[in-house]
Amino acid sequence: MKLRHDWRAVLRHAWSLRLSVVATLLSAGEVAIGVLASDPPLPRGSFAALAAVVTIGAAGARLVAQKHLPTGGDA
Repeated sequence: MKLRHDWRAVLRHAWSLRLSVVATLLSAGEVAIGVLASDPPLPRGSFAALAAVVTIGAAGARLVAQKHLPTGGDA
């Protein structure tokens, strides 16, 4: 496996990566609330449901051409 030559540009601009980070934070929030709160302020599974929606968005964003990213590469 080899990194793209323009991986820094992809890291800065790719919506699929941004949405993946948001989904990861939501998943971590679900775990943290479950561990720290015996009576959570939100219904259980709320963060997990949001993470699922964001993950689907990340998959869709992966397929869309983005203007700020160069096309092609060593992916």
